[in-house]
Amino acid sequence: MNYTAVSIPDQRPGLVRAVWLGFVTSVMMLMMAVQAQARPESFADLADKISPAVVNITTSTTVAAGTGPNPIVPEGSPFEDFFREFQDRNGPPGDRPRRSSALGSGFVISEDGFIVTNNHVIESADEITIEFFTGEELVAKVIGTDPNTDIALLKVEADAPLPYVSFGDSDTARVGDWVVAMGNPLGQGFSVSAGIVSARNRALSGSYDDYIQTDAAINRGNSGGPLFNMDGEVVGVNTAILSPNGGSIGIGFSMASNVVTRVVDQLKEFGETRRGWLGVRIQDVTDDVAEAMGLEKTAGALVTDVPEGPGKEAGIMQGDVILSFDGKDVADTRGLVRQVGNTEVGKAVRVMVWRDGKTQNLLVTLGRREEAEGAVPAVQPSDAPEEPAEMMGLSLSPITEELRAELDLPAGATGLVVVDVDETSEAYEKGMRAGDLITEAGQQKVETASDLTDRVEEAREAGRKSLLLLVRRGGDPRFVALSLD
Repeated sequence: MNYTAVSIPDQRPGLVRAVWLGFVTSVMMLMMAVQAQARPESFADLADKISPAVVNITTSTTVAAGTGPNPIVPEGSPFEDFFREFQDRNGPPGDRPRRSSALGSGFVISEDGFIVTNNHVIESADEITIEFFTGEELVAKVIGTDPNTDIALLKVEADAPLPYVSFGDSDTARVGDWVVAMGNPLGQGFSVSAGIVSARNRALSGSYDDYIQTDAAINRGNSGGPLFNMDGEVVGVNTAILSPNGGSIGIGFSMASNVVTRVVDQLKEFGETRRGWLGVRIQDVTDDVAEAMGLEKTAGALVTDVPEGPGKEAGIMQGDVILSFDGKDVADTRGLVRQVGNTEVGKAVRVMVWRDGKTQNLLVTLGRREEAEGAVPAVQPSDAPEEPAEMMGLSLSPITEELRAELDLPAGATGLVVVDVDETSEAYEKGMRAGDLITEAGQQKVETASDLTDRVEEAREAGRKSLLLLVRRGGDPRFVALSLD
């Protein structure tokens, strides 16, 4: 009894330690199991599952006469007579049409034969041949293309239902997730490569870009092929690589599936895309622009011009900052372009703008962007300004007939012409140059130097540290915020 009474207190710390050690060991084993699950020993099962729906694409194009290369044979070469006789019999190579082939990849998205690939893979092709994993070949026809996202939709007619894959939600793809690319790299046939999502929301050149960056090997011939998540869902269409030598260096780009699905649905229904159009020209809101306009945060899209169209009809004005569109906040111009483009043509949407220090809500009925690609902004006529001036590092002049002719200004153009810029000034750093036309300051028209001086004083009295100028160059407007110090 005495032994037991004395020993129990001494053993309790050891018991606690043993329990704690067991708990920690269990947690570590669980973490190792999770890691093992996250890093598969093999992608073979996944490859077996998805391979039947991935296709190789071969295109054939007729190249017009005169565009082919001619052999260059040095004068006096022993081959000179041979090539002369060959051309006498067959005519110069450049005088005959010839066939040109190209290779790419794609994937089947429905059992009735719809296939997705890149537009640049099949562009200008006379004939498109689809090769399946089984070796079967079928001729495809083009249903529709979208050069803006480089997506094309094809169709083949098969005797039996085709194996296909489904799109996944690219918005759920996280940096670090495993992904698998399949395709026809360098014409080597069906090939699988694995990697991770390296980055999200990459933009390359287009207005609707939303690329997933991956280090899965992508080479020429992979274009149009699918990028899969570990569930076998397509989260991207392999489109481009960044490379100094033309080969994979681990920086590949796949158009996000959430962009692709919208395009594919429209191509399937209409044979073309039908994107929403707001009808405004915009630029990003910078820190100094936000301060000059009294915005609480640097966000939104600043309207630089409003041509005839849905925006003007709804009351959107030059100098407005679009803060939200159809109930969703606008982060920047790229975000707004994508939001508008993804919205149904003809839909009436609420647009909240910042104007004169407060918000306003407008109802806009969207037009169709494809029908308005060539819209030209309207120019509002007014009287000519007077009086030259120098301020904020700018030498300014009223519009004279000489300047109007030199700068090719419209007859009704008004404002102050920048005739010189101090290269040490903030204005020069922000891109202002001689020949620019300042049409507004503080979101009010300026027609004389005294107008500009008044806007400067008003901004200072309001406690502003900078003044917002609307500047046109070659007819293109943009806003520039200059410090008042």
